[in-house]
Amino acid sequence: MHFSFLDIISWLEQKELPCLFKKYFHFDCPGCGFQRSIIALLKGNITESFLLFPTTIALLIFFVCFFTNNKYQFANRGIVLNIGLIFIFTVFASSYFYKII
Repeated sequence: MHFSFLDIISWLEQKELPCLFKKYFHFDCPGCGFQRSIIALLKGNITESFLLFPTTIALLIFFVCFFTNNKYQFANRGIVLNIGLIFIFTVFASSYFYKII
């Protein structure tokens, strides 16, 4: 059996988990849109991914920097990673507050 990248994306779309927080409290949780954002990013829709959950792209950039720093041991890596975490938290918090207002 041969699977293509599009088959994997289709499978992910069919297996999306429902948001129980939204179901019971009737408003978006802080993570609502993350699954759809990942799927949009895998499809190459960067703008749609950003609009669904802006933190996804920030997390992707952070993980690339994190693994690069771990492999090559750059100077001041702790400062860079801390700034990255602060940036991710800022994007996450501001996008969630914007969404619920």
